[in-house]
Formats: sequence, structure tokens, C-alpha cells
Amino acid sequence: MFYKDSQNVYRVREFEEFPWLEHGFGTRASGRWVHGPLATLKQIHSNTCVVADGRAGCLGEGDALVSNTPGLAVAVHTADCLPVLIVDPVRRAVAAAHAGWRGTAASIAVRAVEKLAARFGSRPADLLAAVGPGICGQCYTVGAAVAAQFAGWFPERSDLNQQTTLDLTEANRRQLIAAGLSSGAIYTGAPCTACHVDEFYSYRVQGKTGRLVSAVGIKAG
Repeated sequence: MFYKDSQNVYRVREFEEFPWLEHGFGTRASGRWVHGPLATLKQIHSNTCVVADGRAGCLGEGDALVSNTPGLAVAVHTADCLPVLIVDPVRRAVAAAHAGWRGTAASIAVRAVEKLAARFGSRPADLLAAVGPGICGQCYTVGAAVAAQFAGWFPERSDLNQQTTLDLTEANRRQLIAAGLSSGAIYTGAPCTACHVDEFYSYRVQGKTGRLVSAVGIKAG
């Protein structure tokens, strides 16, 4: 599923079935690994999704981008928050979402799915998604006020009214299934950023630190 290539970028083997697709999850060692135009956002921990419309550079405030423009990649920057990359192999459209606890509570990945459908006619059942490196459920401790916001996504848990741990990857996986994606088309299992600070940036472990670049796009030509 996930593997690290010679550029120190994590790739998803299932995504590599599409020769027209460019994607990856960066590490500390990969730097700005994306070549060519890149669309980004000033991330604000929201559920705002922006259409790139062929534009490169910072396109304003928000936490997810969608595109179907060849030669342009859409990217998010993370350091414990989750990067979620979504691919429509039928319509050849893509999305990148930044999902921290606030964005996940506001269903940012779902908003990206909805924007793909509204803008490009994507059907959720056709979509593939990969949840990249972020803080894992064992490392991520949150207070009662944060935990309570996820009670609806974890009905089997009785401890979300107190300080506890929270699995944002699983929350995003459940949200994507609720949005219409097949469970078998959602790829998880990427490394934990807090467990592997030699390889990733982790805000929880390191405080003020760098950011990892995760991106997806349609190759030019």
C-alpha cells in the first residue's frame, strides 16, 4: 500500500496504476519534491474547499483543493495533521485535504468529495482516497471538549467525555465511507509522524517545526 521511494517520498501502490497521476507524501528528507506548478492554500483548520481552476500559488484561505488541470498539482502542508489525497480515475480529477482535528470535526475530506462531485461530476463510488502520514491514535491525546466532537463517529466508545486518545485516520476513513467511497478504496496505514520524528515533522513532539508537503495532480501532456 504505502512505500517510500528513492526521493524519500511515500507513495501509494494502488495510485500508481494510473500513469497520468502524480502523487506523494513528503518527508523531512524530500523537501519540496513536487516539480512544476503547485497550488496551495493558507490553511486555517476549516472545512473550506477551493477549486484550483488552473491557478498555481497560494489561492487564499481554506483546507482542501480540487483540480482537473493537467500539469498542476494541489498540495497541503502538515506536521501531525493528516494529508488526505483523493483521486477520481474516471473523470481524472483530484483533491488534497488538510485534516487536523478541527478540519476532521468539520468533515473537510467530505467537503472535498462534494466539491469533486459538484465541479467535475465525480461519483463517490468511483473515488480512491489515501490518508497519509500523521499523528496516530495511540499518540494523539486530546481533552474532553475535543473528544466529544467525535462521539458521533465513534459510537462504540464511552470515553469521549474525558481526556483520551483520538484516531483521526479512522475518523476520516469513516467519514469517507459515509460520503459514498468504498471501504476498499480508502488506503490507510501510513507511518505516525510523532513516532518517527527522524523522518517527519511533528508539532506535538517538536513544537514549532517545519511542514511536510503532500500533493496530487494530473501529469501534463
